[in-house]
This record gives sequence, structure tokens and C-alpha cells, in this order.
Amino acid sequence: MKIVVLRRLPIPRRFTAINLFGVVFSRRKLDAVSQNHEFIHTLQQREMLYVFFYLWYVVEWLVRLVYCRNAAKAYFNISFEREAYRHQEEIGYRHRRKHMHGYNVNI
Repeated sequence: MKIVVLRRLPIPRRFTAINLFGVVFSRRKLDAVSQNHEFIHTLQQREMLYVFFYLWYVVEWLVRLVYCRNAAKAYFNISFEREAYRHQEEIGYRHRRKHMHGYNVNI
């Protein structure tokens, strides 16, 4: 995973970074927890062959947006984000993570 620090990013200000195909673009240098969060996303992307990750991500966000009627709540309930936030402080998680482990799409 490569991290590129750019002061201006075309994403909402409440987000610090975006992970695109294993390259993380960030507004600032990331701490270990944030790096781990993004690395979990990189693993998710790889196992879903990148394109399917993004398709699933957008479709799941749209479904949750309709259900929750709140963009932030929909974002935090995406299965990929739940796994990454749940394990972001477990630095060794990426080494013991099982394939397709965190994808629980219950609404």
C-alpha cells in the first residue's frame, strides 16, 4: 500500500483519506491506526478484484442510504467500513484476517 499526502483532495472535508486501488491519498500523514484502517480496505479490494469492491461499496451505500435516510449513517454501516473501523486498532489483524471475513451485509 502506498500513501500519497496531498493538501487538496476532491472528497468531503470530514474524510481524511481515500483508498483507490491500494493507493491512499491523504490530507495529512496518517497515524498507525488510520494506516491499518486503510490497509484493511486494501485487502478487501484485492480479494474482490478492485472493481467489484467499488461496485459493491456504492450499491451497499445506496441501499443503506434509502434505509437510513442519512448519508453518514449509511457510510458507517457499509460492511467494509464496519470491518475496518472494528479492527483498525488491532495492528496485527491484517495478518490473521480470513478471506472475505468481515462482509456481513445485514440491514
